[in-house]
Amino acid sequence: MRVLLFGATGMVGQGVLRECLQAADVEQVIAIGRAPSGQRHPKLRDLVHADLFNYAAVATQLGDIDACFFCIGVTSSRMSEADYTRVTHDMTLAAANALVANYPRMVFVYVSGAGADSSETSATMWERVRGKTENALLALPFRGVYIFRPGMIEPLDGIKSRTPAYRIFYALMKPVLPLLRAAMPKHVLTTRQMGQAMLAVVRSGARKRVLDSADIGPLGRNATRP
Repeated sequence: MRVLLFGATGMVGQGVLRECLQAADVEQVIAIGRAPSGQRHPKLRDLVHADLFNYAAVATQLGDIDACFFCIGVTSSRMSEADYTRVTHDMTLAAANALVANYPRMVFVYVSGAGADSSETSATMWERVRGKTENALLALPFRGVYIFRPGMIEPLDGIKSRTPAYRIFYALMKPVLPLLRAAMPKHVLTTRQMGQAMLAVVRSGARKRVLDSADIGPLGRNATRP
């Protein structure tokens, strides 16, 4: 399996990258972004690409790709709807449209968020924009499209968020998160589960195309590394 990974430097992306590199059936991970992933591994290829809205220069040069894991996400705090839409919807669809034109047999997995609104009518801006993005992706003719809507995620293996406010939150919550996960396994995931679940839907599919934490958790726990 060859995987294209967006957002490898983010908290979720770091977890997904770790699981991909440890999976025996993953032969290569291409981490694409404006900066290198910061990690080194025989399976890892960093592809530095400055313009995440235009893939004309690289879309046909990736080789055979089996899956794309899109883990780029930003907080909507202090952002206008236009700016949040550009980063969340427009940037995602720029990548997805370039990929489906050249690699329609791949599986595309998009990390959204709990609360995303498929009706696109929510009074909350980020929920509408996320829902709009999900709907646009689900309409694309990939071999498979899966939307992950996690809620709270516990970072493991030394992984940290790049967002200062989130780093503070997770530092404060570190003693509590394992207890919350044990008490509410359907609502609290780990970075390991996220990565394992993404690999699981590429290998075997899933009964649903939009998966919340209750769906993602069992996929991650039950996944084995071939």
